[in-house]
Amino acid sequence: MSSSNEPHERGTGSGAAPAAERGTERGTERVAERGTDDAILDAAAELIIQLGVGRAQLAEIARRAGVSRPTVYRRWPDVRAVIGALLTREIAATRDAVRLTGTDRGAFVDGVVEVAVRLRDHPVLGALLRSGDSDTLFEYVVDRLGASQRGLLEALRSGIEQGQRHGSIRAGEPLELAAMVLLIAQSTVQSHRMVAPVLSEEAWRRELARALDGYLAP
Repeated sequence: MSSSNEPHERGTGSGAAPAAERGTERGTERVAERGTDDAILDAAAELIIQLGVGRAQLAEIARRAGVSRPTVYRRWPDVRAVIGALLTREIAATRDAVRLTGTDRGAFVDGVVEVAVRLRDHPVLGALLRSGDSDTLFEYVVDRLGASQRGLLEALRSGIEQGQRHGSIRAGEPLELAAMVLLIAQSTVQSHRMVAPVLSEEAWRRELARALDGYLAP
């Protein structure tokens, strides 16, 4: 919704609404379709992808979402908290889109590699890694065990337990093994651009799978 001090200029003779109003209209449609929380997070994702994390101001997120700034503040205290919630949502969605539970080690490893690839290529995470404010990504993904990390750990633990029952994953405390699998995959994702000149896409996938398979083999 437009605030009272927003300009209301019209294109001369065209009948077209200005870009600011069109953005608000899209935000209003987004709220109707997705709900307020998802509309705000969608707007934050769009802003980060298009303009970078440095331009992700709360007022602009609210405008794009079609809500007022107090509506955002009632849910998250600042932009960093909005980004944290966005990362949690996107990582959970990526995790849930891939089957990490299977009957053997091979299926489990394939699932972990697929999640790693999807997170590596995710537009929001990629924008944060490329930005000068990568501290935000490190805060929510690297430096603390937040909701998204705990969700990944639980999915990994469950897959490891199935592989252990099958006999193709070595004995050990499943949560401890899951934590190391997470660290291996996460560090590979974060550093992939550094080694891209010497590690092709095919090699990246193959070597990550080999590292995980070797770690989990009986």
